[in-house]
Amino acid sequence: MSDPKKGDSFPEGVTFGYVPFTADKASINTCGLPTTYDATKEFADKKIVLVSTPGAFTGTCSEKHLPGYIENVSKFKEKGVDKIVVIAYNDAFVMSAWGKAQGVQTDDILFLSDTETNFSKKFNWLKGERTARYAMIIENGKIAYAEKEPAREVTVSSADAVLAAL
Repeated sequence: MSDPKKGDSFPEGVTFGYVPFTADKASINTCGLPTTYDATKEFADKKIVLVSTPGAFTGTCSEKHLPGYIENVSKFKEKGVDKIVVIAYNDAFVMSAWGKAQGVQTDDILFLSDTETNFSKKFNWLKGERTARYAMIIENGKIAYAEKEPAREVTVSSADAVLAAL
């Protein structure tokens, strides 16, 4: 498949690994059991911002990429975004811990695992064996924005860039 473009349908059969946040497992030291998150189904009639990072807990991802999304959840909601979905190469347990470490304790932002990079491979948006850094806006099952970072910096996939595109 080629680069995703505005107006393309979100692919069929997209699933991610997910550990839902629960108050009884709020500590970073423990989490629930992973489940399969059917993104094709869940995204079908919603406005979703999908953000991909090469890895949880890495410097650029944790310090420069993710904070803008966490700090601006209310701005995304004002623009009609139902969910912000963060994906990375890491497994569902690590993604759960990363969300907790970032202080996210609601389902406004989901931390999902593209462990085998099956989703990112659909577009060849990889960084070596890992997911590349990119962002998408999916509206009612259609891609409305899709940009992959051309270099190491956080520009076209930043929260500010995505907010401007909404």
